[in-house]
Amino acid sequence: MRFFANVNYGFMERRKWAYIFSAAVILVGLGSIVAKGGVEYSVEFTGGTLLQIEFRDAVGAAAVRSAFGAAGFGDAQVQNFGSDREFLIRLAEFVEGGDRTLAERVRSVLAERFGADAYEVRRTEAIGPKVGGELRRKAVGAVAVAFLLTLVYLAFRFEWRFGLAAIIATLHDTLITFGFISMLGVEISLTTVAAILTIIGYSLNDTIVIFDRIRENLRKRRRDPYIEILNRSINETLPRTTLTGGTSLLTLMALLVFGGAVIREFATVLALGVAIGTFSSIFVASPVLLEIQLRWGKLRGERGGERGLPEKRPTATPV
Repeated sequence: MRFFANVNYGFMERRKWAYIFSAAVILVGLGSIVAKGGVEYSVEFTGGTLLQIEFRDAVGAAAVRSAFGAAGFGDAQVQNFGSDREFLIRLAEFVEGGDRTLAERVRSVLAERFGADAYEVRRTEAIGPKVGGELRRKAVGAVAVAFLLTLVYLAFRFEWRFGLAAIIATLHDTLITFGFISMLGVEISLTTVAAILTIIGYSLNDTIVIFDRIRENLRKRRRDPYIEILNRSINETLPRTTLTGGTSLLTLMALLVFGGAVIREFATVLALGVAIGTFSSIFVASPVLLEIQLRWGKLRGERGGERGLPEKRPTATPV
């Protein structure tokens, strides 16, 4: 990463453009969520039955949807799964005590419309509504606990200002990720929740690396303006940030291309999250730390209208 050796980019001076960009992306994502009436949940969270069906010949999704609608499954959701011959079918109906009866009904519908030998049921999953609701509550709780423990850890390792800045940056990443999930039509499933938790960990790890360097420079350069210390710290860790984000994205691109349909949603959400997390560790976390310091820190005036470090209290001279 010699390309980034001895660079001196003014990230803090451009923070307002980053605020505008982030606000615009968040608003677009929230608009998509509101327009769609919320995010889409998978069978794991809503309850119902999921079937993976592969046809021998290419069949349109509209024909499959029409067959289920004519058989009384008006709420059936049909989507392609990797190819034009394979589909995921989600039914809100759940059979207590097992899925054999429902699977037989599905087979009769497909056999009547396409022929008994025209398809193969590759997978059947059935989850009751009570289990789905419990899984949803636990998923929300897992994300909330991750935020809380992170705040406690950062406040203990650094101080409350760093912890608050890191949490705001992570909330920023989470909001944008949910917005992209809504715009891309990705369902919230257990796999998606795992990707979101991974994004939280990745973003915080990247932010902590920069915060560690900020803390070191605060001790070494006590008389430098705060904004200069933040810029220097980001520039010094830029090779590591770029290398980590770049290699992670390359790996996720390989998963997207070669991983198949089963892992595609997970890789898509994770790739978006890595890109967002890398952006926020540079353009959100440190600028938010600066804003917190400017508003609540005991600061002295600096040149250019920015304020810097807290004044060093004079030590008492022994008599």
